[in-house]
Amino acid sequence: MWEELLPVLQWREEIVAQREQTMPFLHGFRRIVYEYQPLVDEVMCVLGIEGENQRRRDDEESVSGSLVELLDRESQSPVFMEGISYSLFRVADLGLVSAAQVLLRYGADLNFEDPVSYYNPLHIAVLRNKPDMVQMLISHGAEIEKRDRIHECSPLDLAGEEVDRLPCLRVLLDLGADVNAKDKNGKTALLHALASSDGLTVNNLDNIQLLLERGADVNTITHDGETPMSSLTFLVKEALDSSVEDAKEIGHFCTRVAHLLINHGADPSCCLNATDGELWEHSLTYTSLENFDLLFPLTALLLQHGASFVCSHHSASYWTGHQLIFTRLAEALREALDAAEAADVLAKAEVLLDLARICCPVIPPLFPRSGLPVLDQTSTHQPLLELYSRLEEQERQPLPLRSLCRRLIRLCLGPWPFEEKVKALPLPDRLKDSLLPEKSWTDRAGWDGFKPRRSQR
Repeated sequence: MWEELLPVLQWREEIVAQREQTMPFLHGFRRIVYEYQPLVDEVMCVLGIEGENQRRRDDEESVSGSLVELLDRESQSPVFMEGISYSLFRVADLGLVSAAQVLLRYGADLNFEDPVSYYNPLHIAVLRNKPDMVQMLISHGAEIEKRDRIHECSPLDLAGEEVDRLPCLRVLLDLGADVNAKDKNGKTALLHALASSDGLTVNNLDNIQLLLERGADVNTITHDGETPMSSLTFLVKEALDSSVEDAKEIGHFCTRVAHLLINHGADPSCCLNATDGELWEHSLTYTSLENFDLLFPLTALLLQHGASFVCSHHSASYWTGHQLIFTRLAEALREALDAAEAADVLAKAEVLLDLARICCPVIPPLFPRSGLPVLDQTSTHQPLLELYSRLEEQERQPLPLRSLCRRLIRLCLGPWPFEEKVKALPLPDRLKDSLLPEKSWTDRAGWDGFKPRRSQR
């Protein structure tokens, strides 16, 4: 009988060996189950986490004493170090600082990797938002920049990806985590925070703000050409294909993030270079102007904060704000269902053109009249001609002295943010207010949020 079973047993052993070669974590997993999992279970039982002896964990001194007794008794076990190291991972998950300290005194490995997730105790403490545990582990020598072997994420990357982990993010930065450290793809914690945000289920605004305040590079770029501005531009485009409710929510998030990035030196008007060096992705300013009536709050904010009315890299040879606004205006007038919609989009265009004239550092020459979009109906084409004629008249006249002075002072006070700089000027409050970005448009109904494309409504 055994002779008959032997080939079958050998075949099963070969299959197991092959699986362990292709999935090396199985070896570690089997060791947990068959070798040191019983010790881990005992530790968890003493702590009142698992087993028949579950109890409240409010008497830390008593629990720690019981844990010491167990560890003294099991210290001669051949799998003692593995057992207490995996136990450290488990208690880090739960945030049991006192128990973790006991395990560390007995030699638990701070860099023990969970054989399934490959996270270590510091990673899991961050993922579960246990800031006290994070601080304790680092104070005992945990490697603050340690990256997991699967996703190449550092503790700081993980902390930035969820708004609930803000306390851990703050602790890591306070303890010296490198805010601009990059993973194997060149991605920093700021890019991780932006990539994980959708403005709906994940809103990492506070994380992003803290990273920027602690020196995150707004111009960082990955090996694939991703930047903070390109991540934001991608999300802005997502809003255009969302529902009405989602577009408004995403828009609120995107506008606030844009404000933060610009305040820390990001250029929203520079086209985004692709990895081959030949193709260029549209900038945030381009995307906003191209859909100005749908992305009005963001477009107004960019212009108020001195965004260029031409591409910062290609100059006027690539695009100008005038061209983009008139092109979109023509499309919107074709789509308008009634006179009220047509008047609304015209009013938005006029506000943005006025903002650009006052706030943009350089205004390119107006394109030739022959470049105006042609509309079939006179009722929709005439407003384009009238608006163009007003711009021609403005171009022939210099800016009022008040606007010139305002532009010059704003340029001298840059870069953003300069609210505090304005407040410190020896000027009357009325003049100080005139130097700050205009907000008059927010009083108009329906102008305070993003709108999706008409096909998504």
